[in-house]
Amino acid sequence: MSSRASEALARRLIDSQAERRGDDPIFALNAEAARRARSGEDVLNSTLGTLLDESGRLALIPTVSDAFARIAPERAAAYAPIAGAPAFLEAVLADAFGASALARSAIAVATPGGTGALSLSVACFLEPGQSVLTSSYYWSPYETIAHQAGRALETFEMFAPDGSLNVSALDRALVRSGERQGRTLLFLNTPCHNPTGYSLDERDWNELVPVLARAAERQRLTLLVDVAYARFGRGDPRRWVAPLAPLAERATLLVAWSASKAFTQYGARVGACIALEQDPAERERIRSALGYACRGTWSNCNHLGMLAIAECLTDPTLSARVERERAGLRELLFERARLFSALARDARLSHPRYEGGFFVTVFTSAPERAAALMRERGVFVVPIAGAVRVALCSTPLAAIPRLVDALSAGVRGAAS
Repeated sequence: MSSRASEALARRLIDSQAERRGDDPIFALNAEAARRARSGEDVLNSTLGTLLDESGRLALIPTVSDAFARIAPERAAAYAPIAGAPAFLEAVLADAFGASALARSAIAVATPGGTGALSLSVACFLEPGQSVLTSSYYWSPYETIAHQAGRALETFEMFAPDGSLNVSALDRALVRSGERQGRTLLFLNTPCHNPTGYSLDERDWNELVPVLARAAERQRLTLLVDVAYARFGRGDPRRWVAPLAPLAERATLLVAWSASKAFTQYGARVGACIALEQDPAERERIRSALGYACRGTWSNCNHLGMLAIAECLTDPTLSARVERERAGLRELLFERARLFSALARDARLSHPRYEGGFFVTVFTSAPERAAALMRERGVFVVPIAGAVRVALCSTPLAAIPRLVDALSAGVRGAAS
């Protein structure tokens, strides 16, 4: 037997899984930063997407922790229904849509965080080998989720020259996707886009909705709105709802809802996949398909987390306390963002309009080189295509000047 044949027999994994990376690049950078910090180095870690207070400790909403402690152990320990605890699902729909009539055509299933909702959407709304469509700046696990499901990911150029959403580029991408696949699953992360901090404004929506409506006439269109960071933006966190109403009869609308950021409970893995479908029969088919996919993927979700988050959403006293405490954390983020924006402007760093969320991006033609130069200064950011991602959520206010200095040196050094 040849050595090549012997090697092939020794490989137990299927070919598509044999070269997978076990570590997420963001978590790998975070681990390197932590290792260097433990060795005594003065490290500034602006990589990981968790909100830290000014002392570097995880910033929590105390009332949410209290709600977890109030749940009776025997309730928490019991299996949750496959689709999720009914009170939780009702609370999620109310939280997502408020008084909008869209809620009447919506169903939801519980998922392990917003990531689970993304995974379900890929499994249920794309055939194997087809591609998810999203903006050119995106949360990197979008691609991981697609690849693990046997699908792919393609992008459209996110920004027009004036800094607004490049609706023309999206229009062209929708045409290509529809012609090739007969359907499109489009991920839009707004408000508070990860990794840019950008939110679609009224102008964006006014230009976007007619493009989506035309696409829905030519193909089966499913739009997923990823609202993971909506509670850490400016203004109404539901401002995405009204613009989508005209699409409700033309396309299937999905929402990836997450408690991870909104309730500072990243480890609880509480989320939901919401689906809006006007046709009752199709809506029930979607409900069944999503429930079946839940059972075949993770079975059911964290019962304690669902029960506690439902309490936070439905109990008026708890809900008011949660919002007051969250408002303090939101202001902490905005204070960091205001200082960052002012210093970045002085340093002539280019970045998109920031309107909330945990991250900003700084444009650079050589992101890997820029990030490497910054690491030489003990400052860690995440290189992505065309930019470096900066986690304002984990960067103390006092460290913002050091961060901007390192960004300036890294971006300019990489360009020279």
